[in-house]
Amino acid sequence: MNAPHPRSVLAVSTREKATMRKVVIDRAGSYDRLIHRERPSLEPAPDEVLIDVRAIGVNYADCMVRMGLYESAKEFVGWPITPGFEVAGVVKAVGQQIDDVVVGDRVLALTLFDGYATEVKVKRPYVYHTPDGLSDEQAAGFPVVFLTAYFAMHELAHPRPGARVLVHSAAGGVGGCLVQLAKIAGCEVTGIVGAEHKVDTVREHGADHVIDKSNQDLWAEAERHAPDGFDVIFDANGVATLSDSYAHLRRAGKLVIYGFHTMIPRRGGRPNWLKMGLDYMRTPRFNPFEMTTESRSVLAFNLSYLFDRLDILEEGMGRVLAWLHDGKIQAAAVSTYPLQDVHRAHRDIESGQTVGKLVLVP
Repeated sequence: MNAPHPRSVLAVSTREKATMRKVVIDRAGSYDRLIHRERPSLEPAPDEVLIDVRAIGVNYADCMVRMGLYESAKEFVGWPITPGFEVAGVVKAVGQQIDDVVVGDRVLALTLFDGYATEVKVKRPYVYHTPDGLSDEQAAGFPVVFLTAYFAMHELAHPRPGARVLVHSAAGGVGGCLVQLAKIAGCEVTGIVGAEHKVDTVREHGADHVIDKSNQDLWAEAERHAPDGFDVIFDANGVATLSDSYAHLRRAGKLVIYGFHTMIPRRGGRPNWLKMGLDYMRTPRFNPFEMTTESRSVLAFNLSYLFDRLDILEEGMGRVLAWLHDGKIQAAAVSTYPLQDVHRAHRDIESGQTVGKLVLVP
């Protein structure tokens, strides 16, 4: 029997020893549950793209996953789980069925969890070539916020040109995208922020009016900008503003809900179960009979439950990437953190003081 060539032995040995790193959460808790673990390197299935990850988008939903409060995480994965919905990097390998992506391509991708890792493998429909001029960090922070904003704006709200639109948390990742998309749609936009240092960011996104609720009466100012009420209000706050948001819709107005952030504490990394219970009891239940009489609508969604709607995702990504190419929208400003400091990124995004997107860099 012939002895194997030394290079063959070396190749097999190297492949067997190849590893990747990922953040794993074994059970719900605070920042100490974000554990870094080493795992064997991945191999793509025939319909998958393997990505050498250069940047990872951080979303508030990741914190909810860590706390054990995110329904799709419990339904689709359970414990242990690696959070993360979006990455950018370089193609490391492709499955046999794929011929339109090659090794070395710069790509961004949507992931249904598993994004906090140095390698990810993703089904081909969720992988997109990174646009020229976009850094890996900007690319990693692009798809989730713009797809969330696109679905809210164009699948649910459908504002007419000239519509008066109110955006809560307008300096955040999704909020900033909503402001930009509303301006493309020809709307008059009022953005709400919770701190003075966020005002300029919202103006740069194109908002016609900015309300700083830290030193202004939120609803008095809102009424000044829209005396007859708003055509669309986008609200991810939850109980803190939902009732007032609904009350400030005009006839045929739409309230679009995509989160409940004020139910979660801004410090400590753990839910306050008593507060959450009280907030749940105080959350408005919209009466369909009253809604019919008032001619107002309430619409809601969670992007993680829409991954099977490739028709919507593909159309949405196609349109926002085209707008990016044409200079009609800008990628969010990013703040970067080493992957090793993931706990700090979670603490910062929960604080409510950040602007734009937070991105982890392996």
